[in-house]
Amino acid sequence: MEILSSRVLLKPKDPAVTTAFYRDVLGLAIYREFPGGTVFFLGQGLLEVVGRGEAGAGPDVALWLQVRDLPATLAELCSRGVAIERDARREPWGLDEAWIVDPDGTRIVLVEIPEGHPLRTDARTP
Repeated sequence: MEILSSRVLLKPKDPAVTTAFYRDVLGLAIYREFPGGTVFFLGQGLLEVVGRGEAGAGPDVALWLQVRDLPATLAELCSRGVAIERDARREPWGLDEAWIVDPDGTRIVLVEIPEGHPLRTDARTP
């Protein structure tokens, strides 16, 4: 199978509220809009808020968003009224993570990769 493009699809209970959250509160840039949906840039991926869902978020799915400066990002989000579900902490795997949720309860894991972590190692360096 050859993958040419991909995106995460969210079907929110209230599309206007969820679209406003990702656009206005998180400040994600819009890739494109169409009747019934909005696609946002999500780093190297895309997030599409489309249609209307019934069940809401499930506990086994989360969005993983890498940020440059986790404390500054959390301060900015708090100033915009976003509740921090779990404060930042260093995980056993070495990443600094904090959690927020979108209006439907989808967990958003905010991640900073600290200096010296293997994910920051340039594999091209001998």
